[in-house]
Amino acid sequence: MPGKPFQSKLNPHEDEIFVLLDAGWSFRRVAEQLNRTHGLGVTHNAVFSFVKCRRKRRGPRFFFEGLSPDIRDHMLKQIAAVWTHDSTAIEGNTLTLGDTAKILELGLTISGKSLREHQEVYGHARAIDLIYRMLRQPGITEKDLFALHCAVMQLSAIDALNPVGAWKQSYNGTTGVVNGQVVFMEYADPLDVPYLMKRWLETFNASLDEAQQPEEAVGAYVRAHLGFVRIHPFFDGNGRVARLVANLPVLRAGYPPVTVPLERRGDYIDILWEHENAVGKIQRDDPLVPPYPAIERFTALLQAEWQRTLKPLEEARRREAERKSNR
Repeated sequence: MPGKPFQSKLNPHEDEIFVLLDAGWSFRRVAEQLNRTHGLGVTHNAVFSFVKCRRKRRGPRFFFEGLSPDIRDHMLKQIAAVWTHDSTAIEGNTLTLGDTAKILELGLTISGKSLREHQEVYGHARAIDLIYRMLRQPGITEKDLFALHCAVMQLSAIDALNPVGAWKQSYNGTTGVVNGQVVFMEYADPLDVPYLMKRWLETFNASLDEAQQPEEAVGAYVRAHLGFVRIHPFFDGNGRVARLVANLPVLRAGYPPVTVPLERRGDYIDILWEHENAVGKIQRDDPLVPPYPAIERFTALLQAEWQRTLKPLEEARRREAERKSNR
């Protein structure tokens, strides 16, 4: 039967092929690499046919696939700068988007800015790399969440009560204003966190590939984010980890990440506070994300701001189409 010879040769190297393609390699270059390292003697057309047959079994096509390496790399750098700036700025980092891009692209030091702010940028960018590596996993684990926490909190001092890369050991909470009164809201008890996060991971992994349409992808982000920050499993860095990991179902659905810009920081924080305060402190067997009107406003906010990463993707695809039409 046609195709069997090259398929039998390429089957053992399937993971390697997709890793190279995800890194931006062309089919011709992948074929040359396989022939050189494994002595297969396959053509780039054979690799293309093999990959085409395997796409459905391996899951969805990611937003960065199908682009020329230079166009792909430029787009990913744009998105990484926006994603990193938006998330760190929400937590108080004063580096501008331009500063962030210069640090990540050129390794520059921005005069007048602290070492901590520079390290927050590098740490978040490293966490993005971890998220991309998790894309092909069947699900994520507690260990994956700890790795993300270590990345975004890499400069934190060692403290037994405030561990990095482990669940919190002390109580934490936040304050807000209700009816003109300052109110303290407490997050999950430290002793309940392992059980609650086991539930969160089970729910998250079970629905990881359910999103297909844009609205479903944003909905998956909302549920993952709200459930995570309601538990608040780490002593610090919960928002950054939530905004990273909640994008996994978005990325697996074939879309670029959702981000929240600094200009919407107030709206973002107010909506989270309203939801968390209204549904109350989470107990061991409570629903992770109880329904409440603030969820709809959170969804609308994310959909409105998604253009910050959708536009670079649209531009990259336009450039790719123009390049192909000129060949």
